Amino acid sequence: MVEKEHMKIVIVGHVDHGKSTLIGRLLYDTGSLPPDKVEEVKKTCEALGRDMEFGFILDHLQEEREQGITIDTAQIFFNTDKRDYVIIDAPGHVEFIKNMITGASQAEAAILIIKAEEGLQEQTKRHAYILSMLGLKQLIVAVNVFDFDNFTQEKFNQLNDEIVDFLGKIDLKPSYVIPISAKLGDNIANKSEKIDWYSGDTVLNSLDTFALTKRNTDKGLRFPIQDAYKVEDKRIFAGRVESGVINKDDEVVVLPANTKTTIASVEKFLEEPVKAEAGESIGITTKDPLFIERGNVVCKEDDMPKVTDTIKANVFWMSKQDFDADESITLKLATQEVTANIEKIERRMNSSTLEEIQRDDNLLKNNEVGVMVIKTNEPVIVDNFNYVPELGRFVFERDNITSAGGIITNIELEKI
Repeated sequence: MVEKEHMKIVIVGHVDHGKSTLIGRLLYDTGSLPPDKVEEVKKTCEALGRDMEFGFILDHLQEEREQGITIDTAQIFFNTDKRDYVIIDAPGHVEFIKNMITGASQAEAAILIIKAEEGLQEQTKRHAYILSMLGLKQLIVAVNVFDFDNFTQEKFNQLNDEIVDFLGKIDLKPSYVIPISAKLGDNIANKSEKIDWYSGDTVLNSLDTFALTKRNTDKGLRFPIQDAYKVEDKRIFAGRVESGVINKDDEVVVLPANTKTTIASVEKFLEEPVKAEAGESIGITTKDPLFIERGNVVCKEDDMPKVTDTIKANVFWMSKQDFDADESITLKLATQEVTANIEKIERRMNSSTLEEIQRDDNLLKNNEVGVMVIKTNEPVIVDNFNYVPELGRFVFERDNITSAGGIITNIELEKI
């Protein structure tokens, strides 16, 4: 039996534009919910004197998750005949930003939902900017119709033009712009009879046309060390292979010390493999008795990340407390953690309007994007985000709270 494909998607949009309803509808229309869960939601709606509210499905799932009850793989998922889909990061926009930028979950495609009657809102634009910042190119824009009586083809075409124009300014080109009704199920799994002038695909058919992201096996080896363990007579260095392939007997380099060694073994639970590739969590042992610790990165000499104390990045500030560039802040990148200072804020931009902000202060405020030069107190091991995203994105933490996410755009600055 051939295992079905898996694709991770993210659904974003303004808070009242129907995201929860769309997620509930996707689960319902694909038969991805247990019957008792559907009945429970129906009874809740009947007791409130309402029609079936598909947004309640997501509410119930989140309540169970908060109570510590496992729902399958603790992911929200649905499936089509072609593949299984995992909806990552269903909560509100702050959590979305944190999870996406830190790489806790890696979306391969996105659905941006926009309420037809309201069009592009500030939060919609902000979410779109983040999708662009993260390089998500497989994008469906779902125009969610609440009032069919006042929704015409002409209005859709006008909104379509506005959407495409804005997205084009941030280097996003939607693969599809689809008029839907999340509540009634129009153009989700089935073609809409009410929007009979639309001849394109449904949301599900459109998703099925997207390509799975290839594992980074064709890129240089990047193996950030998470921890070291002593198991019997072995010292095992554990982590996740973020790109490339690692084999037994490979000659490797350990950064930042630039120490060369040879892989003695690749370790997996209950297995004795000779290699591992991007996406796998493994352990390794080395033929030389080296001191390797959390934050080190194992790579190969013919393709190495940069070791530097100066990087240039786009930083999305998401704390309500302003960031003063004169203060020190904690930078976390892959398994690395260092103290950093801002050498220079070159530009500031409003993440919704994309307008450049002109101010005399040295601050970055909530929902602003700063193009800045960052100096770290000790060397960090980095890649350009467009090459190996996992070593090209980071978060800033202040008092153990994530305050910003960043994308490294330039590593060709002064290196130590």
